[in-house]
Amino acid sequence: MPSLNTPAQAEAVDPLLRQRRTLNPYRLAANFIWHRLAWDLNPQSWRSRALMRSWRDRFPGGRAVILCNGPSLLKVDFDHLQRSGVFCFGLNKINLLFDKTSFRPHCVVSVNGLVLQQSADFYNQTDLPLFLDSQAARFVRGRPNVAFLHSNAFPKFARDCSVSVFQGYTVTFVALQLAFHMGFRDVALVGADHTFATKGPANQTVVSGARDDSHFDPNYFAGGVQWQLPDLFQSEVAYTMARDVYSAHGGAVVNASFGGCLEVFDRRELGSFIGRGS
Repeated sequence: MPSLNTPAQAEAVDPLLRQRRTLNPYRLAANFIWHRLAWDLNPQSWRSRALMRSWRDRFPGGRAVILCNGPSLLKVDFDHLQRSGVFCFGLNKINLLFDKTSFRPHCVVSVNGLVLQQSADFYNQTDLPLFLDSQAARFVRGRPNVAFLHSNAFPKFARDCSVSVFQGYTVTFVALQLAFHMGFRDVALVGADHTFATKGPANQTVVSGARDDSHFDPNYFAGGVQWQLPDLFQSEVAYTMARDVYSAHGGAVVNASFGGCLEVFDRRELGSFIGRGS
């Protein structure tokens, strides 16, 4: 890594150095209120809120699987998963899996701005239910299968996602909130490797190389596209919140990934979770 000779050069690399020195609650509140009002004045906001209410508690006490994006996702027996009928959440660029299997998730969740733009063509064409951050309303057509989610900065687990969600530094946390919103109380994560080949400051925007070894498809972030490095610590904070909320309501989140480094959740074998006899 080249030496950073000036504070300006350092700030351009590390997003932590660009943070303000002071924590001004008036500035933060004004910014939040402005963006919230702007979204509430958008007709897509009201349509999406009504759509989210229609998903509320649709699967009371059910089981769901969240397909995360780590390389270990390719170890999943998708034929078995499809036969089981368990509800599956796909994340971000899950469509890159579609040429490898006939399996399709029941919905797709995406909230990162860069991912949303890179996947806009797929989001505009698919008939799968989509749950996308509200910024996508600028380039993804609003239609009956698309719900736009408003993201706020308050670190809370939204048990009802009709108004806002907290991103928790990972789209998986948003999917966990959506699963709870829909009534699921037992959720398994697969492909949650929680480790990345590319290293650097958390949340830093970087340019990808020729191949992506951090996700289930080598073209996930490849060929010079921008993506944001993960914040593994803050993700674990959010995961802990999700774990505790599910537990308090008589449910559980388990990690059914093949290996990986995520130990916030108890481990469980995926076949045991979905039922081997399916």
